[in-house]
Amino acid sequence: MPAYFAFTQPSSPGQEFVIQLDDQNRIQQARDILSGKETEKVHVHGRIVKRRAPYNPKFNFYLDPQTIDFFAYAIEVCDADMQYVEDHLDEACGAFLPGCHWCPWNSKLSREVSP
Repeated sequence: MPAYFAFTQPSSPGQEFVIQLDDQNRIQQARDILSGKETEKVHVHGRIVKRRAPYNPKFNFYLDPQTIDFFAYAIEVCDADMQYVEDHLDEACGAFLPGCHWCPWNSKLSREVSP
């Protein structure tokens, strides 16, 4: 059964981006991040899909649940603010966010979301 989690970015105050996790290990890892048990790999990354998801209606893209993972460090080319991605979605997956890979460095899980 999938679980849903929201993350925030200090660069987008007041906004949350919701992700869906299907893998039980990733779900547990997300819960460990929220509880403070996991303190190293705490940022979210994955491949964007340029469509709206019902669980993340404020954005015209979502992260493919099969590609979502958590990281401590990543390369700069995949870092971007959630609102910037939304505003430049037509440019994503080319020179901007090559391969549709998005890894917001300052992402922080904020809560588990009820379905």
